[in-house]
Amino acid sequence: MIWCVEDDESIRDIEVYTLNSTGFEAIGLTNGAQLREALKKEQPELIILDIMLPGEDGVSILKFLKSNASSRDIPVIMATAKGMEYDKIQSLDIGADDYLVKPFGVLEMVSRVKAVLRRCRPVSLPKLLCTGGLVVNLDEHTVTADGERINLTLKEYELLSLFMSHPGTAFTRDQLFSSVWGNDYIGETRTVDMHIRTLRQKLGNYGELIETVRGVGYRMEM
Repeated sequence: MIWCVEDDESIRDIEVYTLNSTGFEAIGLTNGAQLREALKKEQPELIILDIMLPGEDGVSILKFLKSNASSRDIPVIMATAKGMEYDKIQSLDIGADDYLVKPFGVLEMVSRVKAVLRRCRPVSLPKLLCTGGLVVNLDEHTVTADGERINLTLKEYELLSLFMSHPGTAFTRDQLFSSVWGNDYIGETRTVDMHIRTLRQKLGNYGELIETVRGVGYRMEM
């Protein structure tokens, strides 16, 4: 959700309409009081904030947003009047993420919104399990050893992921069978031994990390 804080109704309506018609969700607010009240209920993804507002101006609102832990990370694009260089610099110094100079085109507004969101959205890093050069990418469901791709069956992959998620933990065959094959699977725990054997072979030197625990089952030292 994007909030457009603008006291001029015609400009506000154009901003909201343009954003809604280009794949965003947007609403319009007229002043700082409405923004503060709205913040009690939800947080926007981004705020387009006009500087020249009646009562509390945009710079004061920006200071409020950036001084509060709950709102300081909300991206803000300031809308400044042409020739108001000081307002632009002051806003950026306080923490604004970008600015638009009035009168601005709606395509420029959409472009700047997209750019700020790209910069401010957290990057989703892949979830990795690593030991030495052995890497399991949980997002991609891939396994590499010293940079070389290893092709595992689904059960081999699930066994390896379980071991690497719990380094040093000794699992009984029953625990491994239940975790990987499920309680509803009809089979024998000897299935675990067969899969461990082929998994070790495919991992090469890293297969030695999967240890047999006598009288118990298996564990992986990392």
